[in-house]
Amino acid sequence: MTGEPKSAKRLWAALAAGLLLCACAETPEDDPYEATNRAIFAFNQRADRAVARPVAEFYLRTAPDSVRRGVHNFLTNLGAPAVLANELLQARPTQALETAGGLAVNTTLGIGGFVDAAARLGIPQHESDFGITLGKWGFREGPYLMLPLLGPAPPRDLTGKIADVFLDPTFYVSYGGKTYAELGVGALNIVDWRAANIDTLDNIERTSIDYYATTRSLYLQYRKAKVEGGAAADTPDAP
Repeated sequence: MTGEPKSAKRLWAALAAGLLLCACAETPEDDPYEATNRAIFAFNQRADRAVARPVAEFYLRTAPDSVRRGVHNFLTNLGAPAVLANELLQARPTQALETAGGLAVNTTLGIGGFVDAAARLGIPQHESDFGITLGKWGFREGPYLMLPLLGPAPPRDLTGKIADVFLDPTFYVSYGGKTYAELGVGALNIVDWRAANIDTLDNIERTSIDYYATTRSLYLQYRKAKVEGGAAADTPDAP
């Protein structure tokens, strides 16, 4: 494998580590690191109240709905290649064709993805990631983990987040200012997601006796439904 690019070697190293964790982990319902997870969850909540939520509220107040919708469409279109790659890895040709068609239509007729032209033609959008792919391949979620700023990231999903970076073809494209562009897109994804879920998260927190336990349960239910292909719980997924 000496001829492989460094990015490919990093990918396989990350996948090997993640898959090993998946294979050796406890059942998904277990939370062996609950005390640490709760401390990190509390830190994330403070960071959200101090930064993410105020920025999302400002975005909602100042950006017209048409602008927010265009930004969301653009970000969704940027993520479509990774979705397509995972649908192919999951041997789902119908969904892969729909995703490929939607990507082509939105990139061209949709002005780079800012307009969801595919929806107007009846082409559905799909969501998928490498964590779901691993689940369909039989890997368990592993012990529940909460990471600073990243939120829930059990071993299988954490491995998926890493792999999805390499499944995105834009990762291999070099251009001036790429680092700043990637940071900007990442920040936009967080703001877009947080703005879309302000009411949902407020309702969950307000009605929960134990907010941490509720979010843990909803997250695991959501990911299980995604892997099994059923109707997922109405829970906001992480960005």
